[in-house]
Amino acid sequence: MKDKIKELAHIYSPAFVSVRRYLHQHPELSFNEYDTCKYIQQQLKGIGIEHIQSVAETGLLATIHGSDNGKTILLRADMDALPIHEENTVDYASQNIGVMHACGHDVHMTSLLLTAKILFELRNEFSGTVKLLFQPGEEIMPGGATLVMKEAAYTSLGPIPHLGQHVMPNLPVGKVGFRPGLFMASMNEIYITVIGKGGHAAVPEECIDPILIASHIIVAAQQVVSRMASPKTPSVLSFGRIIGDGANNVIPDKVTIEGTFRTYDEEWRSEAIEKLTKMVKSIAEGMGAECIVDIPKGYPHLKNDVALTNSMKQGAILFLGEDNVVDLDLWMAAEDFAYYTQKNQACFYLLGVGNTQEGITSGLHTPTFNIDESALEIGGGLMAWLALEAMA
Repeated sequence: MKDKIKELAHIYSPAFVSVRRYLHQHPELSFNEYDTCKYIQQQLKGIGIEHIQSVAETGLLATIHGSDNGKTILLRADMDALPIHEENTVDYASQNIGVMHACGHDVHMTSLLLTAKILFELRNEFSGTVKLLFQPGEEIMPGGATLVMKEAAYTSLGPIPHLGQHVMPNLPVGKVGFRPGLFMASMNEIYITVIGKGGHAAVPEECIDPILIASHIIVAAQQVVSRMASPKTPSVLSFGRIIGDGANNVIPDKVTIEGTFRTYDEEWRSEAIEKLTKMVKSIAEGMGAECIVDIPKGYPHLKNDVALTNSMKQGAILFLGEDNVVDLDLWMAAEDFAYYTQKNQACFYLLGVGNTQEGITSGLHTPTFNIDESALEIGGGLMAWLALEAMA
């Protein structure tokens, strides 16, 4: 079966390059993947898959039945793009200004479609049921996973193994990576508004300067990670957006700050947010300003099932060879696939897409992110093989 899957992946993958490029050219933001959903449904029907259900409005859950009853497994790909203006000069660059598949979700969808093509062709040669989940809204809270998990089409499945993959430009094409247990971090978004008193920059004594106060907050807040967190507990606190709409000679009335906090320990996560909130408010109030702090709880940490992940790693070694399967370190990125791992045996692994010789090295979430498209054959073929291994 392994050799047959490899052969089918090799035969069919060239046709799926155009699928990936179409998806890359037509990205849609989170929970607005309407045209993407229609396109994916057309592709699934073209394969011959008829059992397709709508989930979370812009998502799809398709089914491939094997020859006999057996285990059920779910394979997931996310669908949404990012609000990034693409700077690549390739002929398949985004046609939607300011929107880009900079996180590789076009690759995830295409790989899963190739997996579907392979498994549908082999449906009379395996026992069990494969569920193909094309999930919207991974990039923004509350995360499309939370919506999918409320759908009857999903809840009726009960606890079943889940597999997901994510592109990684730091991994050379041809390689994949696995990590059993803790893998990806939890995520909280941070929104801080410092409300002062604006005025002429030449008379600061008549103002309450929210820019100065915001600068104190940003520097002091790092104590939460550097002095309050245990060195044994990975934590990240980063601020990525500051808006103080004044001028060179105008002190504004308010400043907004946005950031993120990530860790792996839920108890410390709650404690850190409480400490951060108190610190930020006390600094602002101590300097005469009002401060509004909003830190909604985002995705939990992602924890791969140890037994399933070790089994999938061994399956990948059989498929790709031991030299092409690597052990991964903790990754401080966050993923709403984590919600599935809280309720099911799950394995989330990384697919290498980088190629330094071809200059394909840009990171995720950058305007020049791209992939070596030979990764599609590996991504689609490997997931088909791992699905059969998990069901067996």
